[in-house]
Amino acid sequence: MHSKPKVLWIDAVSCYGCSHSFYNYPQIKEILNKIDLIYHPLLPTKEFEIKSSDILIIEGAIKSNFLRLGFDLIDLIAKLIKLSRKVILIGTCSVYGGMFGEGILFNKEDKGKFYKCKDKIISIPGCPPHPEWIAYAIEMVLNDKKILLDSENRPKEIYSYTSHMGCVRNEYFEWKVDAKNFGEKEGCLFYEQGCQGPYTHSSCNKILWNEVNSKPRAGTPCFGCTEKTFPRKDLFKTETFMGIPANIPLGVSKRAYLTLAGVAKSLTNERLNKRLIDEDN
Repeated sequence: MHSKPKVLWIDAVSCYGCSHSFYNYPQIKEILNKIDLIYHPLLPTKEFEIKSSDILIIEGAIKSNFLRLGFDLIDLIAKLIKLSRKVILIGTCSVYGGMFGEGILFNKEDKGKFYKCKDKIISIPGCPPHPEWIAYAIEMVLNDKKILLDSENRPKEIYSYTSHMGCVRNEYFEWKVDAKNFGEKEGCLFYEQGCQGPYTHSSCNKILWNEVNSKPRAGTPCFGCTEKTFPRKDLFKTETFMGIPANIPLGVSKRAYLTLAGVAKSLTNERLNKRLIDEDN
């Protein structure tokens, strides 16, 4: 009888939001039945020991001179990475540093302390990441399936999209019809509410939260929580110069964007404007 793969889930400097996201995965019991979870900070597992693992999951950022489980955090993670077959970084703090410290792979734009270990690392950024994304990474490793990764070690199947793709407000974005307030069912949230969907690598509007919703569907702008720039200042503002975004949406040239925006502004889509007026009334 083959032993189950050993999984060790370590908490660095975190809020445990990533763990709680994973708890909402509908098939979490199926995954837990496939593995030997030798340690998790919030689940009933054995006392922590430094030992080898098939999958090391790291949740949270790192800081110098920070103790965790009686060890210096950075020294502890260095030992655990060395003893692991594969490492999954869960959450933006773990990958990029987020709001708590430095990331394992990156310190915002710069390479992180463990960048040299990138060949065994899979990045699942998000604040928190969708439970489907976490489950995807774990299942792929458990089944020895190859995951196609981008330059930041994120699975392309999840992060080759932008949050903007699949957004139900895309037509409003194209026609420059803007929502003026949070919670409105109609209108684009980009110019007036600071939506980061066009800049954010994620599939939030394709793999819905709780299978029914996403931030834009609920009338809240995308915060760009999967990116190394998160959290940013002026969270609900899109910086513009003379009405033109300071940052052009990913994959679009400035000239193309200005041409399309100029055409859209010169025309009026009465159907969309009427829907927005009806929503206000």
